[in-house]
Amino acid sequence: MKAPAPSSNRETGRKLIAQTRKARHDYSILDVFEAGLVLTGTEVKSLRLGRASLVDGFATIDDGEMFLRNVHIPEYTQGSWTNHEPRRVRKLLLHRAEITRLIGKTRESGLTLVPLSLYFSAGKVKVEIALAQGKKSYDKRQDLARRDADRDIRKAMGRRAKGMA
Repeated sequence: MKAPAPSSNRETGRKLIAQTRKARHDYSILDVFEAGLVLTGTEVKSLRLGRASLVDGFATIDDGEMFLRNVHIPEYTQGSWTNHEPRRVRKLLLHRAEITRLIGKTRESGLTLVPLSLYFSAGKVKVEIALAQGKKSYDKRQDLARRDADRDIRKAMGRRAKGMA
């Protein structure tokens, strides 16, 4: 008789906490990076409850280190004096080579670092950072028109496949 496998408390997979859909609408995504976050205990507990907002968030590079700014993680309700500031600056964990590459890219005109999603990966909090370029209003209109046209094509193909056209 086999012994049961030891149970592990460690999470597996990817559990989404928050994402910004508006970032994909407002920016052209050029490259995507995964970074770890330096957090306090109450921040992690608040994130486990699925409470966070990336709406106004952005990343900066100061003195060769990368920081996440304006990301709102609300205070943990059962926290005491150890609670955190909801919009504090949080350090991002990336490899040195990635940071130096991003320094060069962000010095180009119009490129910025935007958080796309915040999630748990194997029990650790990760953030997906995008190197992005701001879209003009006519680019946004073209994207909407292209999406509408693609939807109409899919509808027509579906009707034709069912023999209704």
